[in-house]
Amino acid sequence: MPCDVICLRPEADFLNVGVTPPDSLSIRYLSPDDRDLPAHLAEARALLIPAVGPKLGAELFADSRIQLVQVTGAGVDRVDADALKAQGIALANVPGGSSEAVAEYVLSSALILLRRIYWADGELRNGNYVEARRRMLAENLPGLEGLTLGLVGLGVIGIAVAQAFHRMGSRIVYHDPAVRDVQFANELRAQALPLDELLASADIVSLHVPLLPSTRAMLGDRELRRMKPGAILINAARGGIVDEAALARHIASAHLGGVAVDVYSTEPPSADSPLFRIGNEADGRLLLTPHIAGVTRQAWAFLFRTAWENVERVLIAGEPPANRVL
Repeated sequence: MPCDVICLRPEADFLNVGVTPPDSLSIRYLSPDDRDLPAHLAEARALLIPAVGPKLGAELFADSRIQLVQVTGAGVDRVDADALKAQGIALANVPGGSSEAVAEYVLSSALILLRRIYWADGELRNGNYVEARRRMLAENLPGLEGLTLGLVGLGVIGIAVAQAFHRMGSRIVYHDPAVRDVQFANELRAQALPLDELLASADIVSLHVPLLPSTRAMLGDRELRRMKPGAILINAARGGIVDEAALARHIASAHLGGVAVDVYSTEPPSADSPLFRIGNEADGRLLLTPHIAGVTRQAWAFLFRTAWENVERVLIAGEPPANRVL
């Protein structure tokens, strides 16, 4: 039976954060690996998808009636945007909905790593209270005030991260050849730097660029060597931006003071990922999370509500989609 929308996330996701999908639309909820997905797309007018998940090839849309692919997040790398454009299918996202959640993640990860909280928890569980406290006092661990945050990418999320660290007294430098909001950067007295200079000067480097051919392996062995000894690296952007094998080496060698990784070149990462093979050499300096930096109840509620409103805008009101990517 034909429907208006194919949704590749469970209805419970929406209901759990207080968002009720619109009654004005007939919606069919499917798994991304449903074998009949092409047949369902041939009958529907819109497809709603999470930003994270398996790639959806252009061939899925070859015989479809789809007018709009709506992403419930900012990232659109699950689909071939150019192929959709060639097929006359609009692609829209929800930019900025997770900005504050990502900023919270980056800030908290930086503090956990700088102040060795993750390491200390493990030490105390192993009965090493006295030695752990002695070592932490001896290391004279820093807070955020006066440290330099280096942002690779100063878009909507980068701006939220910059604001969070600025409130904590950090100095902001950034690398973004196409920065959108120069006035904001000036208000924070943020300094634009070439990438190599940013890596060499920042105490904390946080990545906020999309995964594109120009950003794939943007930080490899050479770039990681440029980072200050003891610096913190946080990747809550996209897997593939950092060479994971090189990153593992720089953690194991203790060149980097701490690393937080929320995204991976393959998701879920395979059991033989170099990040899983570091073992005790990481000494509590590696924090791994499962692509949840932008996931909070509040962020999801905003993303889901905005996505459904845009689908209604197109299918019910007959208006052009908001936040159209291509």
